[in-house]
Amino acid sequence: MEKLLDIMAKLRDPDKGCPWDREQDFRSIAPYTIEEAYEVADAIERNDLQDLRHELGDLLLQVVFHAQMADEQGAFDFGQVVDGICSKMIRRHPHVFGDRKFASSEEQTADWERHKAAERAEKDGNGGVLAGVSPSQPGLSRAIKLGKRAATVGFDWPDADRVMEKVREELEELDQARHSDNQDEIEEELGDLLFSMGSLARHLDIDPESALRRAALKFESRFGQVENHVRAQGRPWQDWRLEELEELWQQAKTDPVSSDR
Repeated sequence: MEKLLDIMAKLRDPDKGCPWDREQDFRSIAPYTIEEAYEVADAIERNDLQDLRHELGDLLLQVVFHAQMADEQGAFDFGQVVDGICSKMIRRHPHVFGDRKFASSEEQTADWERHKAAERAEKDGNGGVLAGVSPSQPGLSRAIKLGKRAATVGFDWPDADRVMEKVREELEELDQARHSDNQDEIEEELGDLLFSMGSLARHLDIDPESALRRAALKFESRFGQVENHVRAQGRPWQDWRLEELEELWQQAKTDPVSSDR
């Protein structure tokens, strides 16, 4: 760890450092941090542990980069980042690092949420149930987190069946809105539908971002097979009827490689 911190400090050295690294600030580096986190998730999705090792290193570099810039401003350093997360983990796990006992995982989860609520109240001043859910998160991920927070105080659908009813209701409202020629209304109803789909994913205990990534990979694989067939025939895309392309798509769906991806 000391070696990595030393490398980062040298990269940021105002006299002998790298010109690109010296020019960066928190805002310019933030997109790279997000990108590296997604690449970690992608390596996990592909179950590529060798790649995961590399991607975790890239993500760790981002943490070190931010900490170095903060240290230069006298705000905090990497050691304080580590101390902060260590203190938080010990504080939130009294059943591991203290003598607290829980009768079940549900009781432990409820205690975890109480700890987080108290920390939010101390940080934000109001301690609202939804306080601290960053608006910069991807929309679907934020919807899931908002729903989880509301559920901690009992504001939630009782089961997935009720959420399915809500999804159908929102889909019907979207169908009605699309005939209104009011783009704002259509967007609002589509947003409601997506939010309810997030609630359904939460009740089914499925990460919607992961499910969507898998669906996108599957589409990519199947479309690639369709494209290969089109190329093999030597006919330009515009010469293919939709019915013919649909037939190729159905063939791709039955392929064991694409159907497994």
